[in-house]
Amino acid sequence: MPIYAYRCSACGHAEDIMQKMNAEPLTECPHCHQATFSKQLTAPGFQLKGSGWYASDFKGGAAKPKEESAPAATPCGGNCACH
Repeated sequence: MPIYAYRCSACGHAEDIMQKMNAEPLTECPHCHQATFSKQLTAPGFQLKGSGWYASDFKGGAAKPKEESAPAATPCGGNCACH
């Protein structure tokens, strides 16, 4: 079950409450009993980092072939027995 953050706009009482996703939101503050208790918008409990799953896993299309690199220059110019 998820945990929801609630706050009363009348008295400022804040509380985290575990309830089912399909449960009706609470409206009565357990501290002052006013009908001003409401859910707060909070950050999710996880973070997505990196360039995304699609960049390496399920990206459509074929991979582009790597370009061939030019042969490395040698100090001897290629005219010796080392090649």
